[in-house]
Amino acid sequence: MSESARIDKWLFCARFYRSRALAQAAASSGRLRLNGNRVEKPAQNLRPGDVLTLGKGGQVVALKVLALAERRGPASVAKGLYEILE
Repeated sequence: MSESARIDKWLFCARFYRSRALAQAAASSGRLRLNGNRVEKPAQNLRPGDVLTLGKGGQVVALKVLALAERRGPASVAKGLYEILE
């Protein structure tokens, strides 16, 4: 079985949201896309290699998931979890 993580937990650990509750709200609202499909539940799993699209700071950001995290760490570690796509 390949490793995966809940999308809300990963967004929190990657420091896109200040709290897990905010990450859950974003996932529930349908504003996120995972591999081109709308995310409707915060419990949806993502895996390394997936492409995640989200709105942040008035911009649409597409990023590739490089790794998963077990807990929220410093920003320097969080930047290694994803790669921003152009």
